[in-house]
Amino acid sequence: MSQEPIKLGKRESKLRVDPKWADVCLTCGTCAGGCPVTGVDGMDPRKAVRMAALGLDEELINSRFPWVCTLCGRCERACPMGVEILAMMRTARGLRERDKVPGPIHKGTMMSMERGNNLGIPHDDWLFLLADMSKEMEDEGFPGFYVPVDKVGARVISTVNSKEPFGEPDDMKFWWKIYYAAHESWTVSSENWEGVTWGLFGGDDESMKEQARRVLENARNVKAEVLLLPE
Repeated sequence: MSQEPIKLGKRESKLRVDPKWADVCLTCGTCAGGCPVTGVDGMDPRKAVRMAALGLDEELINSRFPWVCTLCGRCERACPMGVEILAMMRTARGLRERDKVPGPIHKGTMMSMERGNNLGIPHDDWLFLLADMSKEMEDEGFPGFYVPVDKVGARVISTVNSKEPFGEPDDMKFWWKIYYAAHESWTVSSENWEGVTWGLFGGDDESMKEQARRVLENARNVKAEVLLLPE
């Protein structure tokens, strides 16, 4: 006499991008073998996937591991079953309460949304710095150099990492010298020039989309052919 197959109940998980993927995990450990942060706090990608499969959402969301993860993707590329580990990690980040997001990630995201860059550099200070550094470039042997701002028709529009104008402004000169030597037509934006989308790192998809939209809008406004993100 045949028996009905036993149906094993599955705990619900908010971390599953696809309801099936966690169940196909073989627990082979290939993902953990390639992960640069395997072992931190006794965790690895395999353990994180099993936590999602078992519905241990809060334990994973409140752990350090989703934030220690570099999102490099080596685990996912190595997985023989195609488990979407990166999406799981970003989802875990997004489900963390915003005031408990570690470090400056959430604060930087909100600052960028409010002021157009992660460190809140004022518009006038940004333009003053560009003018001052243009003069420095001329003095360093680049006659006629200036930083073109919002130049319509420029072929290349370049974003900037806000840490550079804030603390390492000379780093911007490396790109400028290349443009100068190549006689490139280029420009930077006067507003929303930040090239680092911190919403991506924080799991804040709405902020990420808005930050990306602003950068693309700047490129379209000047009719640039190339959008360069040196970051």
